[in-house]
Amino acid sequence: MPFFQEDTIRYFQFQNFPNSITHAVFTRQGGVSPAPWTSLNLGGGIGDELANVRENRIRTFTALGRDPESVFDLWQVHGTRAVFASKPRQPNVHEDKGDLIFTDNPNVTLFMRFADCTPLLFVDSSQGIVGIAHAGWMGTVRGVATAAINAMQEHYDSKPENIQVAIGPSIGPDHYEVGDNVIQQVRAAFGEDAESLLQKVGERRHFDMWAANRIQLERAGVTQIESANICTACHLDDWFSHRVEKGKTGRFGALIALKG
Repeated sequence: MPFFQEDTIRYFQFQNFPNSITHAVFTRQGGVSPAPWTSLNLGGGIGDELANVRENRIRTFTALGRDPESVFDLWQVHGTRAVFASKPRQPNVHEDKGDLIFTDNPNVTLFMRFADCTPLLFVDSSQGIVGIAHAGWMGTVRGVATAAINAMQEHYDSKPENIQVAIGPSIGPDHYEVGDNVIQQVRAAFGEDAESLLQKVGERRHFDMWAANRIQLERAGVTQIESANICTACHLDDWFSHRVEKGKTGRFGALIALKG
């Protein structure tokens, strides 16, 4: 697997993205946070000291050669709203709400946090665009992947066949048992494809978010899709898992930017 190490920071990179971008999905290793956020926790508001979170973010950006002040992030709300970042988020300015960010500015580093939800990373080299999305089960059934491709087409005149998408580490279908509420929404959103996404495990159903997001991307005309196929619940040495750790855990980060 394409894991890399920079000092104490361990991170994952996709193999098919072009050299014109910088990107990483950071593991939980190499930070300063104590248990239960051990150790590279990048999420605020979950009990860890803010000073730890700031130091951890600086370490991740430094590992990729990015200025920590170039960050643009969002207050993630499990929706489909897209935000277009023309410049970094100003210090001490509250994060906007949304689950999709795009930029065409090499001086902006897009950043999101996860702990079982699916990171989606987007690159359109022909238009000089990168993006990142947060796709939990709710965002997935609401069509966040579809919304991302629509946003790139409408805002940047991207063509789906030119867009590369990567599906990052998240909870896999082997661990993601869901109840009737989710099952009903998956069936409503995916129609005839729903049963293939709701695997039977005994009397239970498990939701495959990797395949669900791939289906939406393919329906939108995307042909270049790479999936990490890494389950966060299976590999707690590398990833935070909200479900397995019963909410008492941190958040790992994903970063993408255009090189200047």
